[in-house]
Amino acid sequence: MQAIIYHNPRCGTSRKTLEILEKAPGVAVRVIEYLKHPPTSERLAELYERAGMTPREGLRAKEPLAREKGLTDPNVTDDEILAAMVEHPILINRPIVETKKGVRLCRPQDLVKELI
Repeated sequence: MQAIIYHNPRCGTSRKTLEILEKAPGVAVRVIEYLKHPPTSERLAELYERAGMTPREGLRAKEPLAREKGLTDPNVTDDEILAAMVEHPILINRPIVETKKGVRLCRPQDLVKELI
């Protein structure tokens, strides 16, 4: 099975999620460091839709930049949030994991077990 993780190596939850994936038998892991290689807004929208969540739910709202950009305002649209995430990928909450079983924002990291 192929697993794709949108990963930030500086994030403890992301590192723990990656470790679970790497130890899982039969799982080939593709790591995308999204801060270096951010997904497009279309790709993010697809991931969130498959995860059953909105871009607002995928926003790292505690990041000071989210407040500075006004993204926590309830009137901000999904498209505006996605555009900000592409421009400033630090705003993407992580880790996002995708397998043939689905997509999850793996917070806490044990949620990844649903996908493997």
